[in-house]
Amino acid sequence: MRMFGGARGLRMQRTCFSTTSAVRTTSVTLKALGLDSYNLGVYNGVWGGNGDVVESVNPATGEVIGAVQQSNGSDLDQTLQQATKAAKVWREVPAPKRGEIVRQMRNALFEKIEPLGKLVALEMGKILPEGIGEVQEYIDIADYAVGLSRMLNGKVIPSERSGHMMMEVWNPLGVVGVISAFNFPVAVYGWNSAVSMVCGNAVVWKGAPSTSLTSVAITKILAEVLERNSLPGAICSLATGGADIGEGIAKDKRVNLVSFTGSTNVGRKVALTVQERFGKCLLELGGNNAIIVHNDADIDLAVRSILFAAVGTAGQRCTTTRRLFLHEEIHDTFIERLQKAYGQIKIGNPLESGILCGPLHTKSAVDAFEQGIADVKKQGGKILYGGNALRNLPGNFVQPTITSISHDAPVVHREIFAPILHTIKYANIEEAIEWNNEVGQGLSSSLFTTSPEKMFNWIGPSGSDCGIVNVNIPTNGAEIGGAFGGEKETGGGRESGSTSWQQYMRRQTCTINYSGMLPLAQGIKFE
Repeated sequence: MRMFGGARGLRMQRTCFSTTSAVRTTSVTLKALGLDSYNLGVYNGVWGGNGDVVESVNPATGEVIGAVQQSNGSDLDQTLQQATKAAKVWREVPAPKRGEIVRQMRNALFEKIEPLGKLVALEMGKILPEGIGEVQEYIDIADYAVGLSRMLNGKVIPSERSGHMMMEVWNPLGVVGVISAFNFPVAVYGWNSAVSMVCGNAVVWKGAPSTSLTSVAITKILAEVLERNSLPGAICSLATGGADIGEGIAKDKRVNLVSFTGSTNVGRKVALTVQERFGKCLLELGGNNAIIVHNDADIDLAVRSILFAAVGTAGQRCTTTRRLFLHEEIHDTFIERLQKAYGQIKIGNPLESGILCGPLHTKSAVDAFEQGIADVKKQGGKILYGGNALRNLPGNFVQPTITSISHDAPVVHREIFAPILHTIKYANIEEAIEWNNEVGQGLSSSLFTTSPEKMFNWIGPSGSDCGIVNVNIPTNGAEIGGAFGGEKETGGGRESGSTSWQQYMRRQTCTINYSGMLPLAQGIKFE
């Protein structure tokens, strides 16, 4: 065990691990998922790929895990051709039977949950329990989608004309393009694909190039289910690649809906490109999430919640807590307890038991972390804990960091995808809510209080302006039954539960005249 010093004498631990053991784990994991050191990254009923070969690197060690032959423009065109054909077959399968196929996919994923979770840890860098938990998210949303396949209900609408019936009907869109990010290389695709499939759509997936092995592994599992049921494999197509492939999906009229998860800057470009051709777009973009801890809060509960919300996935969740507003009466005591909690965090090999914080995904993320720390100091802030990149270690490790800074400092309004938590003192709840809402992003937010009055004000029209508004739980995540997404620069999209399924279908208002007469609406006579 090696120890690394933090600010004010606090210490964090990092567990050393054997390179030989890591190589062995990688080999066993790839073999269990039907992967090799070299893999094809295009699937549209057959496997192929003519683009660049991209290596996946373990962010904890810097070692190459494997390589994937990405798609090029020709591969994408062929994949969209096959997906369009497959969609015409899939849409004619009754929705409950589509649900049965998704149920089989769910079971196939469950059988591989351990190696899939390990692959996520190896390739993305999140700790193993989170990697397995991410695969479980896909399994859970598949369960949800199976039930949904029998509840894709329209509605009957009263007609003002005698002998007429009005109703609302939902039909498949056709092809859904899913562009997912590195930080959730399984779950985001699962949210989209499981629901989209029971709605009757074919799906074309482009994951992050740096997590292409995970994309290939998931697609292999789904393809086997489709082939076993004599269905076109292109229902679940894969086109790995970089920005050019994402741009191709956004521009192509054959893609009826583009679901994009990523940064606000890129999401803005995707939205404009899709809108230019009058396509549909579902955006899950940046988050700059805040927790407010009032003076009547359960402090033990709040400290535990904030620790995971700010440090989990090494701060690389869109729902990571990045701002912490503390009432002035509890501020000093709370900071002291939070620093002690941070001192117990083990950082290191995400596959090791007891590790709570793995590496950042890339070297550039470490650079962004260091730039964020420098900006805090330039803008009048202080580092209360951490603040260092651990560049003497293999991999992309940094210290989870606590700052003290003004609520309106520019660095506080910028999402830095790293474990930096900005703490701010406030005097009254109205002030804290105003500061919560002043940033451009609007994904997730939480208030810790025991006051029913403050709880209901928080979730009301004068409260948080975020898409996810919590009380006495952290900002991270949401149960699959609720819609996930946010407002403002977060993009306005919704995934997972509630009525999110409606985004993957086209709504039709139908009027049937069975009267033999031709009365016009609004009493208009035309004779």
